[in-house]
Amino acid sequence: MSPPASWGRGDDAGVASVWAATAAAVLLLVGAVGVDLAAAARARHVASAAADLSALAAAGLSVDGTAAACGRAAEIAVRNGAELLTCRLDGWDALVETQIAWSGLLPLRGPARARARAGPAPVDTGPLPASGPVDGPDSAAEPS
Repeated sequence: MSPPASWGRGDDAGVASVWAATAAAVLLLVGAVGVDLAAAARARHVASAAADLSALAAAGLSVDGTAAACGRAAEIAVRNGAELLTCRLDGWDALVETQIAWSGLLPLRGPARARARAGPAPVDTGPLPASGPVDGPDSAAEPS
């Protein structure tokens, strides 16, 4: 038995549907990747902001000890939607690491993490200004 005559090489019936379905699948995949990238970027920004604010809060309480400083840092991190992973004081500086879980459409994801350090600005012990006239060497001469 031979195939019907309509099965010939020139018959393109239904090809447009296959192309349309393929294009729709590609667009959905590109959209899902775009949504995941945007969600990852947002999570990274939130984790970074939480780390910065937590480090500043901890540095402000560093005179009260590690427990008080890190307790405040954990509270600030939670208020910003993150989890405080590590907190320690290095002298007057506070070093913190935060993490935020994010959800996306694709199964390829992990937590966004950020680190921050805050403390007092270092004291500049640069050279002292030279003594002498303020306006320059010619300012000592009297006009005549």
